[in-house]
Amino acid sequence: MKDTNIEHTHSTGNVYEDLGFSDAKDRLAKSTLAIKINDIIEKRGLTQKETALLLHVNQPKISALINGRLDGFSMERLIYFLNLLNQDIEIIVKPAKKTSHGRGTVSIIDK
Repeated sequence: MKDTNIEHTHSTGNVYEDLGFSDAKDRLAKSTLAIKINDIIEKRGLTQKETALLLHVNQPKISALINGRLDGFSMERLIYFLNLLNQDIEIIVKPAKKTSHGRGTVSIIDK
């Protein structure tokens, strides 16, 4: 068997950063929130029409959200949607550790 070296790049942990997006942190945060929203919609068995009524948007917006087209959604709007879906949101600000700049992360806690 021939030994083959496969060229590869290690991930940063943020696929958007790996792909070279300048707004990688924002994209990752928004996609994390959108995944949680989609999980709730799925667990509740809601249709897109029902979700649209609940979130005060039209059905095409829900379709975009479900399909990961997030350009039309701000972080604030996604947080508002989570509140409408009976989710609490906590934002924690704390000193950065050993870096010259702070960082932002979004974590989902399911209990």
